[in-house]
Amino acid sequence: MKIDKGYTEFIQSIKRQIVQSRYVAARLANREQLMLYFKTGVMISEKIKAQKWGAKVLDQISADLQKELPGLKGFSSGNLKKIRLFAEAYAPHLVIGSTPSNQLGLADPSEVFSISSTLSNLIENKAFYEAFTGISFSHHFTIITKVKAWEARIFYIQSTAANFWSLTVLEHHIENNLFGKEGKLPNNFDATLAETLKPSALKVFKDEYLLDFIAGDELDDERHIEQQVVLNIRNFILQMGKGFCFIGNQYRLEVDGDEFFIDLLFFNRHLQCLVAFELKKGKFKPADAGQLNFYLNVLDEKVKLQQENSSIGIVLCKEKNNTVVEFAIKSFDKAMGVATYKTSKQAPVQMNGILPDTDELGKLLE
Repeated sequence: MKIDKGYTEFIQSIKRQIVQSRYVAARLANREQLMLYFKTGVMISEKIKAQKWGAKVLDQISADLQKELPGLKGFSSGNLKKIRLFAEAYAPHLVIGSTPSNQLGLADPSEVFSISSTLSNLIENKAFYEAFTGISFSHHFTIITKVKAWEARIFYIQSTAANFWSLTVLEHHIENNLFGKEGKLPNNFDATLAETLKPSALKVFKDEYLLDFIAGDELDDERHIEQQVVLNIRNFILQMGKGFCFIGNQYRLEVDGDEFFIDLLFFNRHLQCLVAFELKKGKFKPADAGQLNFYLNVLDEKVKLQQENSSIGIVLCKEKNNTVVEFAIKSFDKAMGVATYKTSKQAPVQMNGILPDTDELGKLLE
């Protein structure tokens, strides 16, 4: 059989259908698991309170469930404790019902999922339902045990779902208080961006990025850091946020016969602009801002399309002094900010749940 372009495209079309179907099935399975855990946790919590049972009753419940359903997974006494805490954390504010259509994933969220009046001013029911059921139980348990304020919990639930954060990335952002730091990236956006773009830009860029695919002892060479980012570009893009498209590394610029190279160049669909990242192995220096400003000038003059917004630049360094950053960038007319990165000597912990981790999801969506 002759393999032509039409046949190759046909195979790719079938592959996309299979991948999409698997992903939808995974989301429905995860949704049903969360609903089951929530309702089971509510039942256990209410019964323990009504009967004044001790904590050891969870051992008995787990053992009896195993007798009734040999080989049952996810209902050990330890997990039952987590399920109870999960339900008690959310039950005062969320109401989750059950209908036959819900079991098939066909119900309107408003029929089976509602939010208390105390939270209705913070979140929209249907959108939050999609986010709530779009992340794994492990993510939820991390959020309820490490985050107390409801505004912060909502932020981490929605951000995890929107950006496909792995458990490692979520824990990193909680530990570094991303909720409290959102919009805290040192920048000159007020003076350089249009009013309509400022809020979006502040949400798109972070004050710190987690490069957990680089060991802490591998930071002596900026080119090595860049190579590791490129090798792990799917992971990097997924934790950066929505709308980033990778254009290339060591992106060549030519000015009157001289060559210059941008470490990493992206395009952001939501901001409709080129985004240049310059990697620095050490502490931020004022000269770094001058170098980045030069690159942004050239990008806007020679690369940017007419309908696109002006380019934005980010210096990504190991350390920074925010006061030094403020003085270094405030006089430039190109939009830029300075963020830091954090590495780990540990290999990334994969998501333990129904949904695929960031690397696997990136492979599936190729």
